[in-house]
Amino acid sequence: MFVLTIKGKEDEGAYSVANEDGERVLYLFEEEDDAMRYAMMLEEDDCPLMHVIEVDPQMMVKACEFSSTRYAIITKNDIVIPPRTPFHDNV
Repeated sequence: MFVLTIKGKEDEGAYSVANEDGERVLYLFEEEDDAMRYAMMLEEDDCPLMHVIEVDPQMMVKACEFSSTRYAIITKNDIVIPPRTPFHDNV
């Protein structure tokens, strides 16, 4: 599984988006290629350069659940497009 971080700020958290209720949602990509494509779309929208990091799926889900962080697992069959809002900070 893969997450996005701002390049050079990997220790400060992972990229997240706001859902319709304004809550932060961490995207967990199953496929590295999908994470890379999403990062390129962000960069085309003038967001900072992104870094794709591989994470342990079970550990990441447990960490999200422990910290009450919402998450979405993006499978190879999902299509996600960055929101057309200002850049979102890390979680």
